[in-house]
Amino acid sequence: MKCSLRFAVSISCLLLVVLWFLVRHIQDILDQYSGGAYVIVSFYACFHPEFLSRFLKESPGVNNVEVGDKIIVMAKLEEENTDWVQNELPDWQRAIYVVNPSEKTLNDPNALTTPANKGHESMAYLTYIIDNYHNLPHTIAFLHAHRSGFLQAWHVDAPLHDNVIAMRMLQLDYVQQAGYVNLRCNWNPGCKKAHRINRHVTDEVWMEIFTGTSTPPRNQSSSSSSSSSSSLLSTNMTATTTAVVGGRVSGALDDRNHPLLLQVMDKPKEVAAACCAQFAVSRDQVHKRPLGDYVQFRNWVFGTELNDASSGRVM
Repeated sequence: MKCSLRFAVSISCLLLVVLWFLVRHIQDILDQYSGGAYVIVSFYACFHPEFLSRFLKESPGVNNVEVGDKIIVMAKLEEENTDWVQNELPDWQRAIYVVNPSEKTLNDPNALTTPANKGHESMAYLTYIIDNYHNLPHTIAFLHAHRSGFLQAWHVDAPLHDNVIAMRMLQLDYVQQAGYVNLRCNWNPGCKKAHRINRHVTDEVWMEIFTGTSTPPRNQSSSSSSSSSSSLLSTNMTATTTAVVGGRVSGALDDRNHPLLLQVMDKPKEVAAACCAQFAVSRDQVHKRPLGDYVQFRNWVFGTELNDASSGRVM
C-alpha cells in the first residue's frame, strides 16, 4: 500500500511540474499573440459592429482622396494580394516590391522588383531607400504584405491584428519626433531579458556589416561610445538592431588578431528589437546615414552565406 501511495504521489508531482511548464508556455504564446484581447474584441465586435467603425471607416475611394507625403513600402510574393493597401489606405503612396517576379512582372515597366529574393523583407526595404534616397517622402512605413489574421498577422498590435487599423492609428507627428517607431509595442518576443542576446548578430557578422560605414569608431570614450551605440541602433533602418542596447562585449575577438575591429565600435552585449520588421521612420532619420551605408548593408545581404531567415533577422 505504501509503495502504491509513493508511486501515486510521484506521478502527481511529475504531472504538476509538467502542467506548470505547459501553462507557462501557453501564457507566453497568448502574450505574444495577444490571444485574450483578440478573442474579446472579436466577440464584442460580433454584437457591437459599431465598435470597429471608428477604425474602419468607409474608404473615401482611390480617386477622391489627397495622397500625403508618406509611403508604405513592402515586399510581397507574386501570388500575394496587396490590393488592400490601395483600397483601404488610398492616402498613402505605395512602393510594393515583388520578390519572386514572373516573366510578365519583369517586363512590366510599372512593377517594382528586388534585385534578389534574399534576406526576407530587408532586400525590399533597403532597395527602396537606395533607389529613392534623394527623393524620400516625409514619412516611410515598412509593412508586411498581409493585412490581418490571428496566425498570419499575430505581431500586429492593433485590434484584430489588422494593419489597416494600425496605419490609421499611426501618429505621424510622433514618427517625426522620434525618427523611428516600431509598429509593435509588445516586447514579447524580441525585447524580454531572455531575448536580448541575438544569436544571429555575432561579432563576425557585426564586423562584416559595419566596417567601412559611418558607424562611430570604437576609439571614443566609454560614454561617447555608449551614446553612439544608442544612436546607431536608432538610425539603422534595417529593422532589428533598434530597441534594446547595453554594455560592452566581454571576451570579444582579440584586437591584435582582428585589426579591422579597430575601425568599428564594439558590438553591444545586448541587441534586440520588438518583432517583426514593421516600423515607420522619418526622412530625416534615414538621412542620418549616408547612402553608401545602405548600399553596404544590402551588399552584405547579397553576399552572406547565412540563410534567408538568419540574414533577415540580422537586418
